[in-house]
Amino acid sequence: MQRKAMNEQEYKLKAKKIKLLLTDVDGVLTDNGVYYGESGEVLKRFSIRDGMGVERLRKLCDIDTGIVTGELSPSVTRRAEKLHITQLHLGIKDKLGRLEEILRAGGWSWEELAFIGDDVNDLEVLQRVGLSACPGDAMAAVRGIVQYRCVALGGHGAFREFAEWIISLRSEP
Repeated sequence: MQRKAMNEQEYKLKAKKIKLLLTDVDGVLTDNGVYYGESGEVLKRFSIRDGMGVERLRKLCDIDTGIVTGELSPSVTRRAEKLHITQLHLGIKDKLGRLEEILRAGGWSWEELAFIGDDVNDLEVLQRVGLSACPGDAMAAVRGIVQYRCVALGGHGAFREFAEWIISLRSEP
């Protein structure tokens, strides 16, 4: 499904409604790579710039952030703790269902939610949220439906780029 193109004013109106930005992990916060050793997952690489995006959304716009991923990863838990992310949802295979629960629990609507994802398991969510984005190296099906396609690649500042876009939309008259 291709989204209709919107003008800058429509994006500004949408951005002003956002209260929560959720993200996938692998391919968005990481470069889609993982190092394995004998005991399993050893390392994932995260961008420090993305962490600053979390902080800036919180401070400048009072937008909360969260993670929704299909993985069960201790390194993601540690990263969320460091960034003071309270919306942490690991091992989620039905992202759309979990987001419905999150919205219900928080009293939010779909148009108050932004999401950045990179692969086909994010498609349903990306089609429902108020603002959607993907890293520059997302799968073609995802690139074709989002409202904002980052230049930055996954794990190399894509989350920060989307955060800054929202911040700039909200700060302009």
